[in-house]
Amino acid sequence: MWAIDQEVLVKSRARVKAHGEVFTPRSMVDQMLDLVSEDLQFVDKTFLEPAAGDGNFLIAILQRKLRLIERRLAKDLWGRESLFALASIYGIELLEDNHQDAKAAMLEEFAHFHTSRDVFLSPDTDLMRAATFLVNSNIVCGNTLTGLDWLGEEIALSWWIRDESDPGMVVREPFTFNSLRASAPAPDLFDYLVEPVRYVSCRIDHVHEEVRAGG
Repeated sequence: MWAIDQEVLVKSRARVKAHGEVFTPRSMVDQMLDLVSEDLQFVDKTFLEPAAGDGNFLIAILQRKLRLIERRLAKDLWGRESLFALASIYGIELLEDNHQDAKAAMLEEFAHFHTSRDVFLSPDTDLMRAATFLVNSNIVCGNTLTGLDWLGEEIALSWWIRDESDPGMVVREPFTFNSLRASAPAPDLFDYLVEPVRYVSCRIDHVHEEVRAGG
């Protein structure tokens, strides 16, 4: 399980000066999440960390959602619902080393939840492949202030919408981060899609297969 050293709040003075980088202690993370504890009672409730750092907020949110799943749902639903939990957590981080650390931490926490409960997991299982795909899609390297990624292009994300007729199915809807700041009302949000792409509804544990509509 990923552990954050609460004493290491600054990597270097140079990074603080250049980027204002100071990490939030886990105790403070927990206090802040306690303020939105009601929202954390829903697996699908979305969270976005605009300055993700090495993932301390993302991990804490995931841990709470996983505990919720374990407490409320039958074990045969844990795999599916833990993927929906991952799909609901987004992060944007400016610095590439932090970005990689955050993704690794999320996957380590996800894997630990399952393996510590006697669930077989390897990089080749659909569960882990789907988890890796969701983390890579939702946690991106970019600049929240400009809405651009490290290549200077619009930060691209996706909604993962649960199919109401089948709770194990998901529909992917791409969008740009800047669309969240647009002045258009919510019903017009998908006017800001990254590209005119539609994906076929699929099982959440097959989301890594990326089947496009009409493809």
